[in-house]
Amino acid sequence: MTAWSKTNRPWQRLSVRHKLIVLSLLPLVVVLPLLLGALVIWGNSAFDRLLITKVRSDLAVAHGYFGQVQNEVGSGTQAIAGSHALALALDGKSKPALKAQLTQAQQRLGFDFLNLYGPKGQLLTASWDADSGADTDTAVALPADQPQDGASAQIQRLNQTELSALAPHLVDRLHIPLIPTAGAVPSEHTHEEQALVMLSTVPVRSATGEVVAWLRAGVLLNQNLPLIDHINKIVYPQGSLPLGSVGTATLFLDDVRITTNVRLFQDKRAIGTRVSKAVHDAVLERGETWLDRAFVVNDWYVSGYEPLVDGAGQRVGMLYVGYLETPYRMTKYGILLLIVGIFGVAMVLAAWFSVHRARSIFQPVERMNRTMQRVEEGEFNARVGEAVAHDELGALANHLDQLLDLIDDNTQVLQRWGFELDAIVAERTQELSLSNQSLQQAQAQLVKSERLATIGQLTASVAHEINNPIAVMQGNLDLMREILGEHVEPVQTELKLMDQQVDRMRLIVTQLLQYARPNDYAGYVEAVDVNAALSSSLVLVEHLLGRTKIRVERQLAATLHASINRQELQQVFINLMTNAIQAMPDGGTLTLRTRDQSDAQGHPGVLSEVCDTGGGLSDAIRERLFSPFFTTKNDGTGLGLWISLGLVERYGGAIRATNIGDSGEVSSGAAFGVWLHCDVSPEGGTINA
Repeated sequence: MTAWSKTNRPWQRLSVRHKLIVLSLLPLVVVLPLLLGALVIWGNSAFDRLLITKVRSDLAVAHGYFGQVQNEVGSGTQAIAGSHALALALDGKSKPALKAQLTQAQQRLGFDFLNLYGPKGQLLTASWDADSGADTDTAVALPADQPQDGASAQIQRLNQTELSALAPHLVDRLHIPLIPTAGAVPSEHTHEEQALVMLSTVPVRSATGEVVAWLRAGVLLNQNLPLIDHINKIVYPQGSLPLGSVGTATLFLDDVRITTNVRLFQDKRAIGTRVSKAVHDAVLERGETWLDRAFVVNDWYVSGYEPLVDGAGQRVGMLYVGYLETPYRMTKYGILLLIVGIFGVAMVLAAWFSVHRARSIFQPVERMNRTMQRVEEGEFNARVGEAVAHDELGALANHLDQLLDLIDDNTQVLQRWGFELDAIVAERTQELSLSNQSLQQAQAQLVKSERLATIGQLTASVAHEINNPIAVMQGNLDLMREILGEHVEPVQTELKLMDQQVDRMRLIVTQLLQYARPNDYAGYVEAVDVNAALSSSLVLVEHLLGRTKIRVERQLAATLHASINRQELQQVFINLMTNAIQAMPDGGTLTLRTRDQSDAQGHPGVLSEVCDTGGGLSDAIRERLFSPFFTTKNDGTGLGLWISLGLVERYGGAIRATNIGDSGEVSSGAAFGVWLHCDVSPEGGTINA
């Protein structure tokens, strides 16, 4: 048992070629893929770290410039407050001179507003038109602690009323409609009405050091496109991003983009969109700096977010910079594919070299093995031939050829006996094949006969069991009408519905009997003009056509007469037309066509087609179309096509259902073709079927 198990192990069953190939390629297919996998994982991680390092430095640059702007607002305000020109204008108490000083300073320093207040906080004048409608009597709150010289401006969040008191001409920039953003924190707000302002308040002192006025300057960040574009230009100057990537910068008030150069589409900026919930929670809730990939408006960016805090240390917004990830991601995948390709080429070359060198070992063995196989297959003159190698394998090949020469005579005798035996076996096999074919035909005929017999017995039983209850139901309905008399009107609709269902049950029983007992319902065979039969059948469905928007087209080109019973052919046509009309509830075209057409054996016949422009027939419906009780209508019995097929096949015809598109026509819909042969004498005599 142990010896048998060893010989049946997979390794033992391998050929010499395969064993040598396995031993040669094992380091290549195991070690190199492991190294490749480790390199790919490390390279992917290192590439991602480089991208994060890049965006970290970009965020540091943006943060530095943003802080510089704050310092410039603060230092600029300090410079104006300490200027000699402002002191002279205050001493002269000339409002036009003060306003000119403030207006000139605002334009020079790029502030959005510059206001001068009295010692108690009342507005004296401003760089904007403070004399028309401005509230100069109401005092504004001023800082209790006087700021130190050189202090930078602070970021403040102001509501609309507070901004209107500072600079009413900037209120229009506050109304920012919020754009629904996928992945953002749910919010019921539809507009952003608050302001994010860099605000600096500096005292104006006299020569004795007394505070004689207050100077307040600010820069509104809402929709401040020059500022955000300048930040983006500093962080991502032209040509700084390779591979076609695009750099962006944004300022947020809470989680709403109040100024950005991220595009929503084409030239429309994504002002009013919101940041994702993940970034919101990390930056605004926990005060962290986000350095990772993030979905920004409509694409993935390598992103950096940091919180913006006001003078009280509260997080009021975010500063964002980032660049488009897609070019870097595609480059990364390209590098990884290049590495995989290099390793693949190296593996292929190494494998080719190993297999080429191993060939000198396994080729002699394979030649001997193929020789033995050829001998086993009956090629007794097969020989190994002269061996290339002059080692033990070459000697073994020579001994094998000598052995084959010794048994050649006996092999030829056995081969001749084998040929004779094969001839006998072939003859017997052919006889069995013919017998089997006849048996299959008989079996198919027997199954069909048994099926028809079973259907006949079942139908007769069903008809007997159903007809009696139907008669009782109809009798009771008639009795109810007679007893109720004029009181039958309230339930007249229900009684009529019951009459219809009873008639439907009778129709189903009759159709079952018609299929199960075709000889009992067969009519006389006659030479029927299919053109006339089709036209007369169309008249019988005129009541259905009258309720639709269906147009009828006739292409009646048949000249031969079909051999069938006229009434039964009309029954088939009416059923096909009814189905076609019901397939076009919204209107369409009903096409009736006839033409002469012989069958595959050359027998003359007539083909009649009923075509619609409905939805056509699916493969699933076509498979079961002529099965009993299969219907796609809620009020159908599923017996119409089944009975029609039985009627046509009874007279040697056939029904074929196809989609119009299958024949190469442009229009859609279904086509039902009825083929009938023509075996009636020219005199038009009839034969009892």
